[in-house]
Amino acid sequence: MELGRIFGSKVFSDSVMREKLPTATYKALKKIIDNNLDLDPNLAEIVASAMKEWALDMGATHYCHWFQPMTGTTAEKHESFLSTEKNGNIIMEFSGKALIRGESDASSFPTGGIRATFEARGYTAWDCTSPAFVKDKTLYIPTAFCSYSGEALDKKTPLLRSMDAINRQGLRVLRALGNTTAKKVISYVGAEQEYFLVDRDLFMKRKDLIYTGRTLFGSRPPKGQEMGDQYYASIKTRVLSFMQDLDEELWKLGIPGKTRHNEAAPGQHEIAPIFNTSNVATDQNQLMMETMKRVAERHGFACLLHEKPFATVNGSGKHINWNIGTDDGYNLLKPGPQPHHNNIFLLMLAVVMRAVDVYSGVIRSSAANSGNDCRLGAHEAPPAIISIFLGDQLTDIIEQIEKTGEATNSKGSDQMEMGAVTLPKFKKDYTDRNRTSPFAFTGNKFEFRMVGSSASIAGPNFVLNAAVADILEEVADRLEAAEDKEGEAKRIVVEFIKKHKRIIFNGDNYSEEWVKEAERRGLSNLTNFMDAKKTLLLEENIEMFSRQGVLSEKESLSRYEILVENYNKSIKIEALTAIEMVRRDILPAVMRYIGVLSADYNQMKSTGVHQALDMQKELLEEISTLAASAYNYVKKLEKVVAETAEIKDVTMQGTSYRDQVIPVMEELRRNIDRLETIVDSKYWPMPTYGDLLFGIQ
Repeated sequence: MELGRIFGSKVFSDSVMREKLPTATYKALKKIIDNNLDLDPNLAEIVASAMKEWALDMGATHYCHWFQPMTGTTAEKHESFLSTEKNGNIIMEFSGKALIRGESDASSFPTGGIRATFEARGYTAWDCTSPAFVKDKTLYIPTAFCSYSGEALDKKTPLLRSMDAINRQGLRVLRALGNTTAKKVISYVGAEQEYFLVDRDLFMKRKDLIYTGRTLFGSRPPKGQEMGDQYYASIKTRVLSFMQDLDEELWKLGIPGKTRHNEAAPGQHEIAPIFNTSNVATDQNQLMMETMKRVAERHGFACLLHEKPFATVNGSGKHINWNIGTDDGYNLLKPGPQPHHNNIFLLMLAVVMRAVDVYSGVIRSSAANSGNDCRLGAHEAPPAIISIFLGDQLTDIIEQIEKTGEATNSKGSDQMEMGAVTLPKFKKDYTDRNRTSPFAFTGNKFEFRMVGSSASIAGPNFVLNAAVADILEEVADRLEAAEDKEGEAKRIVVEFIKKHKRIIFNGDNYSEEWVKEAERRGLSNLTNFMDAKKTLLLEENIEMFSRQGVLSEKESLSRYEILVENYNKSIKIEALTAIEMVRRDILPAVMRYIGVLSADYNQMKSTGVHQALDMQKELLEEISTLAASAYNYVKKLEKVVAETAEIKDVTMQGTSYRDQVIPVMEELRRNIDRLETIVDSKYWPMPTYGDLLFGIQ
């Protein structure tokens, strides 16, 4: 396989555009993309024609506007290039109008009250900043999705708006400080994707995995991840074959899969791409998740992207590595060899500190979903308290600035010596890694570790971008009004550090001491989805999104409604699945086993074999008691689900699912998981954790 030949071979990339488009058209389109200009419809006609011919050469027969509604997945409606003439001959058509705009029925997509069901029309609009691609003989055109009245109904639109905001406010700051060369400030992202692989035949025997993506029942196997022998271990042949196939599919789509390895839990793995702009990285991550599932099927696997598919081992996250830079290649979050003298870096660091502290609630909200409620806070993922890890060097610098107004020295990194002459000496990084921190500085970027593996990264990224843009606007206003701009920048850094140093924590975020310390500092601890999502309703957050042009008040309120409705539906599906599994599969199997035990007990008793009678009786009593308890909890669960489903207010309904339904599900699970450990495996009706986690050889 020649990587240079296949990489991006299915993408209408910059190099393809340069080759296929007339020079003047290519330059005009590049100018539009690079400078956020309006698209000329006449230009779109030429681009559409070239795109169609390229797609036909790639074997495409259809095209679609590919968008990301608030369902948590992507959406597409395929249209054929085929058209007929009066004489019955066929021609292939694709116009500039069809490229720029698509018309979609929006009535079945979540709108959060923006549109009534009978008001069905929605529009998709071409996002020319994200390249089109061919997949499954179809030309995919990345688009934004809005209602007939113009409100965003998707995840891409607010992300694009947030990128505009950070560009607008970031350029103001740079211009005020004398930078005249940068034409654009860009947010970049690299998203590490964790996932599980299980045998597909076993997957299809678990209704909970099929319907909810996670196991609702399952006892801990004798071995979990405690030996640490899965992490970075040699990759099994069958899994490696999947990974190689996945890499090739991703490379064809221009997705630069860079890192692959085994993760901590049995059956868990990770893939990470190279950085890209926030918009393109979001599209690529959506494509990556879809491709992972499709390729897994080809290899006899099911790919699990739920945040906590197995209760007793690590769940899966999606670490978002985020930074901002300029179009001429300058990373605004790179400390350089002398960070204490790097004024623009110190200013940007202070801006991020203030943004994360002031908007910590809505940043936490951006990582909240029902799956993450099962994962956050365990010894595998950050707790729900938002804090920033800076490491010793940067912490020392900000402490100097806080005390004296400037930093006069910087701790250098030490030389690493391994103690053997043949091993190389090298310089250590300036910061260690803190795997417990939700928002950690990692050398030239921040790693937002709280996001769940199934989530779109659009939400966390537009929230981060908007929050930082809002503080940049504040800074720009002050700099533009100041006579001594360098002096004002230094004063801002000192002020922000003093006001927001409480957000810095370099210790163990898992410790109970930190929970108490965070409370003393006044930091919020939003431990569940409902508490986190309510921050979207706070006036200061609504005003921030509106001020930056990212979400209008109407869009913010509708987004809250949609996200809470999705949460409610997810928990209801889990509860109904648990009920069905227990009623139709587990309890009937347990009753059959009780019948066998009872028959054996009676036979032993009648034949005079008394040695094992007490043991048999005790086992029968334990299983019968657990089965009766499980049956009672099933009935209770049916009742609370029915009552909760009748609640009309989405917030009250969500609160009921959290406080009434989930606790009953947990009690039911305790009974079933105990039964699994004592019922003969021949009678247990579904694959166990041991089968699922260790079944791949």
